[in-house]
Amino acid sequence: MSQTDRDKLERLLANRVPVVSVRTFEEGYVLDLARQVTADAGWDLWVWTVTAGLRDGLVGTPPLPDTDHPAAALYHLAGRIRGRAGDRPTLYVLLDAAGHLKDERTLRAMREAVDAAAASMAPPPGGNVPADARPRHPRGHLLLVDHAGELPPVVAAAAEALAVSLPDTDELELIVRGTVRELAAERTVTVQLSRRELDVIVRNLRGLTRRQAKQIVVECVRDDDRFDAADINRVLAAKRRLVGDGLLDYVEAPVDMAEIGGLKALKRWLDRRRGASDDKAIAFGLQPARGILLLGVQGAGKSLAAKAVATAWHWPLLRLDAGSLYDRFIGESERRLRDALTQVERMAPVVLWLDEVEKGFASAASQSSDGGLSKRMFGTLLTWMQERTCPVFLVATANDIEALPPELLRKGRFDEIFFVDLPDLEARSAILAIHLAKRKRDPAKFDLAALAEAAAGFSGAELEQAVVAALHDAFAAGGELTTAGVLAAVKASPPLSVTMAERIDELRAWAKGRCVPAE
Repeated sequence: MSQTDRDKLERLLANRVPVVSVRTFEEGYVLDLARQVTADAGWDLWVWTVTAGLRDGLVGTPPLPDTDHPAAALYHLAGRIRGRAGDRPTLYVLLDAAGHLKDERTLRAMREAVDAAAASMAPPPGGNVPADARPRHPRGHLLLVDHAGELPPVVAAAAEALAVSLPDTDELELIVRGTVRELAAERTVTVQLSRRELDVIVRNLRGLTRRQAKQIVVECVRDDDRFDAADINRVLAAKRRLVGDGLLDYVEAPVDMAEIGGLKALKRWLDRRRGASDDKAIAFGLQPARGILLLGVQGAGKSLAAKAVATAWHWPLLRLDAGSLYDRFIGESERRLRDALTQVERMAPVVLWLDEVEKGFASAASQSSDGGLSKRMFGTLLTWMQERTCPVFLVATANDIEALPPELLRKGRFDEIFFVDLPDLEARSAILAIHLAKRKRDPAKFDLAALAEAAAGFSGAELEQAVVAALHDAFAAGGELTTAGVLAAVKASPPLSVTMAERIDELRAWAKGRCVPAE
């Protein structure tokens, strides 16, 4: 149980806030929090739901009759608050009440209940009231717990929001251990985890709610009645399923730096900053690396490099699709972006991959017709990039430099801006060897030097497709993949550097002197 959340609630009640609003999926957690706070303080606790009505939240007595309708329940508790000056203070918890406030009668009843709670916070009017006649404490607080929906402005004006935190590492370990113990009481469970493996599982659960973390552990154990190192990948897969929300995708990053040909300068830069977030590095005076912007020719390996960073540093990789920001969440784009960035921070340390950033924020660099939405979204991102303090390494990729707002390129947004050009002769040879080995062919049996020479101007993606095309041709012909086959596939397909030579030359000219070559 997060002591921080409990402190927040106790502080709001001590400060005589009449209405506390909580927006969360963890309804059970908030109810447990309310029970602890009220029980320790000697308060009463009443809970309302539309299915059961108003009932005692500590004793578990039957609900009060005719209080299932929200307006009736609010009318009843307003009367209780006004008429019980000498009784113990009470916390009234209303679950999913926000949606009912669209009804005018219910909204009126809510306003009266809020007024009654607010009136019980203040001392009686007049200075001649004896001290012993004045109430020593408030008579009622409202705690509104909703999974969605906004409060009407007239109610929100009197409310204080309580943001429920996600579980930290220590709490997640308690959840894991407690869940396994519960399952072991029902069945025989074999647990074989080293301290390091348990730490990896706990770290991979960060960013999830308590219920989600418990659900994943239950799924892992009940499948085979075991909890061991094999469940690490299952935890990652389940987390990827739960995290996906249209903006954030949890990306598997099996790519190793050895699987990327070329990019020697980028690899060296990343290797030197591998441990910059460790306590030892910070004590030395270093600051954690903040991120890089990868500009360059399409298909040259920018996305592959983003995945390799996560693997090299052993950090989870989240992908934020900038192009989807405006497609599906019209009217909620800014809030969804803020929520996504908040979730990224809670999952730190993490690599955040902002793919094709120009697609999401190109309109911010010009006069757009979206009412200023793109500029506000871009401002939200820039502020977060500048002010974040948690270990989130941002990898942004872009193909069209002219579409990027100039503010994004200002020093301080990124640690470095790299230009990813088409691979040179040595890099092309390495890339061909990598893709041949991936397809169970021995690169030593191919004339890599001749293939690399013939593939001048090819990007990494085009080299891969040449190998794939040659493999298809060999299979169709009933033969084996050979140097001649790959060479024929290379000559059969002109590269992008030929079909779009002018544009690539312009991109290279712009990058010269402005970016660090990745090779």
